[in-house]
Amino acid sequence: MLNGMKMDRWQTVNNVVVVGLGMTGLSVVNYLLSLDRSLTIKVIDTRDNPPGREHLSSQVELHCGSWNQAWLLDADLIVTNPGIALATPEIQQALAQHIPVVGDIELFAWQVDKPVIAITGSNGKSTVTDLTGVLAKAAGVKVAVGGNIGVPALDLLQQEADLYVLELSSFQLETTSSLKLVSAAFLNLTEDHMDRYDGMESYRQAKLRIFKYAQAAVVNADDSQTEPPSFSGHIARFSVEHDADYCTQMIDGKSFLVAKGTSLLASEELSLVGRHNSANVLTVLALLDLAGVDYSSALDALKSYRGLTHRCQVVADNHGVKWVNDSKATNVASTQAALSGLNCQGTLYLLVGGVGKGADFSPLAPILKTLNVKLCCFGVDGEQFMPLHPSAQFYSSMEEIIVSIKPRLRRGDMVMLSPACASFDQFKNFMARGDAFAELAQRYA
Repeated sequence: MLNGMKMDRWQTVNNVVVVGLGMTGLSVVNYLLSLDRSLTIKVIDTRDNPPGREHLSSQVELHCGSWNQAWLLDADLIVTNPGIALATPEIQQALAQHIPVVGDIELFAWQVDKPVIAITGSNGKSTVTDLTGVLAKAAGVKVAVGGNIGVPALDLLQQEADLYVLELSSFQLETTSSLKLVSAAFLNLTEDHMDRYDGMESYRQAKLRIFKYAQAAVVNADDSQTEPPSFSGHIARFSVEHDADYCTQMIDGKSFLVAKGTSLLASEELSLVGRHNSANVLTVLALLDLAGVDYSSALDALKSYRGLTHRCQVVADNHGVKWVNDSKATNVASTQAALSGLNCQGTLYLLVGGVGKGADFSPLAPILKTLNVKLCCFGVDGEQFMPLHPSAQFYSSMEEIIVSIKPRLRRGDMVMLSPACASFDQFKNFMARGDAFAELAQRYA
């Protein structure tokens, strides 16, 4: 049962249309079915055979292969998948008729009654979200982690939790209006999803929505675009370049992580490597501090944390050749971060390409010049990488790349998938792409 105030949101809702099936759509449908309400629920998916249809309740009518505008205009509430832009003409027609359009995170916000931490940003948000959950759990907190990573937010409500930690994409934030957060972080802003937004400022404004009802904000002192223009709550800043509330400092010739003036541990004690991961850790410490979580007993868990699958993950190390799966690098900034400070003794065979989402890849050129690299391009937008380095070659697939380079590999070399692109031209998602790379690494290493 929903409490009285939250039940009011449903009093005028009888007909709900869910737009988009898949994992998120199914979680929405199952949540709606679980409510103590007599709702008519329908699903629209423009794909001919949407994933998850075999798990859809027989109580729910499904329209596939096109839009059903009559259903939309007859709805009291539309719950749309994050992949559907609000600018879509069919959604715009519904909005013009004053039909509310929300996402699954907004439905979560209507019901959740425990503290929530949320994280957004162009890069690093999955690592920050996961590590926040890991440290909270190690500190003795009953925590549930999900959203744009792993478990859909509405499914988390079925877990016993005293704290929720959510990764939120800009797409999810577009349809979220009332999510109250004990602490929220905006990690960074770099070019991404330019096929969805009409410019960087529109993308930024979508991200800034995370602070609308946050008690405390964590922002990047090294990226002014993460700073909310007006915010009445407490703001904590992190930095790997300057002094800040949470920062790195050189002490006796060693880099230390410092929280509110207190040094916690040396950066070299982390299993995670790279300055971007130091920034991620600082963000986690700030979020937990602001949420009132004492992480002092969880520092061993922090030291041993090795990150997520598909994020700079070594999947094979054979004959002195390292194979690194960074399939989660779906934009330019992610690949730049992976390459920054990379320790490769020999030749780096870098696999790039996929669906570029309208991005400009030229910012990769300067860092590529500093590396002993062979640039291996593939995918629908792979040819756009060809002008970035004289070594660039285009291949039809990842497997063709691996077959081609295998005879050339020598001790000290590294084969790295850090594609700077989305995956859905040749793969279901970035996880499937990473798994395919890992399988090729095991086969050819």
